[in-house]
Amino acid sequence: MAEISASPLHIVRTQSLASLVAGELERMILSGELPPGSRLNEQALAARLGVSRGPVREAVRGLDRSGLVVTVVNQGSFVRQLSVEEALDVFDLRAALIGYACERLAGRATKEELEELSRLVREMDVAAEADAAAQYFALNITFHNTLMSMGGSQRAVRFYGDLGKELTLIRRKGLVAPERMRESNGEHMAILRGLLAGDAQAARAAGEAHIRGGKQRFLALPLDNGAAPATAPRRRQQPA
Repeated sequence: MAEISASPLHIVRTQSLASLVAGELERMILSGELPPGSRLNEQALAARLGVSRGPVREAVRGLDRSGLVVTVVNQGSFVRQLSVEEALDVFDLRAALIGYACERLAGRATKEELEELSRLVREMDVAAEADAAAQYFALNITFHNTLMSMGGSQRAVRFYGDLGKELTLIRRKGLVAPERMRESNGEHMAILRGLLAGDAQAARAAGEAHIRGGKQRFLALPLDNGAAPATAPRRRQQPA
């Protein structure tokens, strides 16, 4: 039976307007349309999206809680500028989560799950050899998300997704250069070998090593956009 796509009326009925606005603002932030450091003018955004200021205000509060936005008392809300220091913290947390998922998945992964991960690794290998950076980047995200959904708990998957969004706030040039794609996919293959062998410790070690490798590749490259300096204070809505 053909799958019926959700109608606009169904979407509005099942999702609040604020959640729809939040989704659009998140898309604008993650795509760079609203760059790090830019002020979120509620009135202008409301006019742009064709809604009142109330849903925009509620959406901004939600994005503040998720870490994509910071609110400064008496100044307003801004797209968060992630410092290099904060980005490194994100890498360390992602390493722990990926390692956790790899360890859980090893020994219990189904044949179909292993085949899916193997397919993604093969496709990344092809993309790396073809110097297809955009394709590799998309496949890399899919591989990580698939690995987390297969091996991680629901909470771990949610945390990992939030951390991934934070990393989009700081970009570096050449992060997906040919040699770095090949190095990265070699690390994916090491994860896969651990999973295929059912070796939980080897899979965990390979997963953690892969994210640490990504951290080093990140540090070796110049910034692509204005990141906050490593020593910049974190802006909070209220004192910690």
